[in-house]
Amino acid sequence: MEVRPGYKQTEVGVIPEEWAWKRLGDVASVGSGGTPSREQAAYWGGSIPWITTSQIDFGVIAEAEQFITEEGLKNSAAKLLPPGTLLMALYGQGKTRGKVGVLGIPAATNQACASIALQAGVSREFIFHFLANQYEVIRNASNSGSQENLNGYIVRGIPVVFPSPPEQRAIATALSDVDALLSTLDRLIAKKRDLKQAAMQQLLTGQTRLPGFEGEWEVKRLGDLLTICHGKSQHEVEVDDGAYPILATGGQIGTAKRPLYDKPSVLIGRKGTINQPQYMDTPFWTVDTLFYSAMKEDNSARFLYYRFCLIDWMQYNEASGVPSLNARTIESIEVHCPGPVEQEVIAKILSDMDAELAVLETRREKTRLLKQGMMQELLTGKTRLITPEPTDA
Repeated sequence: MEVRPGYKQTEVGVIPEEWAWKRLGDVASVGSGGTPSREQAAYWGGSIPWITTSQIDFGVIAEAEQFITEEGLKNSAAKLLPPGTLLMALYGQGKTRGKVGVLGIPAATNQACASIALQAGVSREFIFHFLANQYEVIRNASNSGSQENLNGYIVRGIPVVFPSPPEQRAIATALSDVDALLSTLDRLIAKKRDLKQAAMQQLLTGQTRLPGFEGEWEVKRLGDLLTICHGKSQHEVEVDDGAYPILATGGQIGTAKRPLYDKPSVLIGRKGTINQPQYMDTPFWTVDTLFYSAMKEDNSARFLYYRFCLIDWMQYNEASGVPSLNARTIESIEVHCPGPVEQEVIAKILSDMDAELAVLETRREKTRLLKQGMMQELLTGKTRLITPEPTDA
């Protein structure tokens, strides 16, 4: 592959000519932790934070889920690490392996976490962002075998690029600024979700009434408000370019040439995922694993969708294997319910809150994609934040 002028091919890839590259082990010491014996109660429940790979997720680890004692620390391979230590997950379920994080507190770790202590003068923020950008590459470097894992030898061998210290700082600052925006959006989204959950608890149970409404709510069976209906096989209607989604408990599985139902409806799983109600206000087709509901009289489908969200559906599970619901069981559940007009007003308030959340979540996703693009450009030198010094001809 031809390399453009001013760049060179290295083990890390194509980078600017004046950038260096080294193995991570050349600029850092790599260690691991340990787990005190679970059989010794005296080793657990102390004051020392103890971190596992489940908490390593490309951010600062500010609190622990488990704690060990001084005795547990002394009688295991665990070590107390200072704040600022980089951590990498050596193994773990799903996509955990290869993730990096930064300790924000003094803490020990288990043996599945690699601790990375950088030499003086090496930018921790830059190395953190570089390793995060190399996540897939690092995962692919895992040992082969029955269980793919990383180890200290592999981590020490990771090639790392080194721009000049000022450029390292500039890159790290730019990416950290985007991380700060993502953290702000995460906190705002979490706050909005908590507010919505509180509003649902208050408004959907009648604990808080809206201005202009009075009188007691009636206790009704869900079957008095709607009819639970079975989905049907998609084979008779499925086409590649249908106008109507075919829905199952896992989401859309195809498209149909005609809808099964064309009014606002609440969907609930019959088998499998029974605890995730959905609201549909456009025509659709459902298969046999997903119930839909037909509203009775003027009841609000959106209000009843939110009310469904407050129900612990697993308590109505009727199978010991794959979770299952029965239509008659659903229709027999009793709820306090206002009249249709109050239902609509409550549903409008909650749907407006959902719309605000959707805007924030879209903004966060766009910011995340922006950061990914920045990492690809800045950490490979394709885009430079500092103009390189001219070299003598």
